[in-house]
Amino acid sequence: MSSDQRFFDFLKERIGLDVTSVGPAIIERAVRQRSSANNALTADEYWHRLQGSRDEQQALIEAVIVPETWFFRYPESFATLAKLAAKRLAEINNMRALRILSLPCSTGEEPYSIAMALLDAGLKPHQFKVEGMDVSPLSVEKARRAVFGKNSFRGQDIEFRERFFTAENDGYRLDERVLEQVRLQVGNLLDPTLLANEPAYDFVFCRNLLIYFDLPTQQQVFEVLKRLTHLDGVLFIGPAEGSLLGRFGMRSIGIAQSFAFSRQATPEPVPTVLPTTLAIPQPQRQPVRNEAPARPRPFASVAPLPVPVKAPPSDAAALLANIAALANEGKSAEARAACDRYLRSHEPVAQVFYWLGLLSDIAGSALEAQGFYRKALYLEPQHADALMHLAALLQSQGDTVGARRLQDRAARSERAADSERKR
Repeated sequence: MSSDQRFFDFLKERIGLDVTSVGPAIIERAVRQRSSANNALTADEYWHRLQGSRDEQQALIEAVIVPETWFFRYPESFATLAKLAAKRLAEINNMRALRILSLPCSTGEEPYSIAMALLDAGLKPHQFKVEGMDVSPLSVEKARRAVFGKNSFRGQDIEFRERFFTAENDGYRLDERVLEQVRLQVGNLLDPTLLANEPAYDFVFCRNLLIYFDLPTQQQVFEVLKRLTHLDGVLFIGPAEGSLLGRFGMRSIGIAQSFAFSRQATPEPVPTVLPTTLAIPQPQRQPVRNEAPARPRPFASVAPLPVPVKAPPSDAAALLANIAALANEGKSAEARAACDRYLRSHEPVAQVFYWLGLLSDIAGSALEAQGFYRKALYLEPQHADALMHLAALLQSQGDTVGARRLQDRAARSERAADSERKR
């Protein structure tokens, strides 16, 4: 029932979601959950219920959207924002408050991180205002409650929690001085008139969203983002989206790990024939997750690795956890060195090559990143992250056929994994 194309098309129309970006299994699971909640026995029964109820339409969207965020994710972005904000205030002679937009803002960690970073940098409350926006009313409502669990505080540097939060039952309540700097609302980036009557923003955060859209939708959304960003403003994106913004006429500001882009005089040409889908990395295309290993694929020029020295499994697990922690904190050089140490003393594993690929990708070394992704896929042919990230690179280089092939592999892998989980 849940594989009905109608549901894929509905989500594409409402929130721009490209099924290949997350895999059909995730959407199918959400449809099954909502069908069960509505006591629908057939696809047609649930489809009619969906068409007749705005509440149910939103419920299905909420079931598909799984927020994955935490405070000060990509720390260098916030450090860069603080430096640029001070510079921007000087440029405008402090004549007005800086305007900063975070979308999608999810459950609030990003817009609140922006406010905390600027307060820590010495900006006064009257010097900036932050707006957060998300398509999910449930996420916005949770953000407004401003009580966060331990999962929102990751990494080794969480001293900010002592400065800006108060322990409350099993969570932490955000201080009023931060809440006063942030306004939250519901909105959809697919709306071409979004915030049309608002002045442009000095800084816009839109991270790990474009990767869920096909190329035509990406272009549509980018036009909205460009309108929302001041001519002299800066757009912060996710690690996986840099090559895409280059095609759309943006250039990196040149600060490592900031993922910050501004306009350039001569944009790179955008293909006149648009592929129907864009290879899309999984939701968090960043140096981070401990759980999923990287996907390998045959690569002829794999350099021979030194003969590994056997080490206790616990040591290997500790090294892998250290790599993930360093990568999540934006410490690329340290994370790369940790990967090298792992490969010198342990059997090669796909996840390490995936991290090396992602670190190279973030650094702008596309060819090197491809090599690492392919090594990962050689070791583990169905590694979803490596498949989708490599597909994204191929797509950005015009290899639509190669990208589509990898997308299909990733989708098949997700379906197989979903079937296995049901057993």
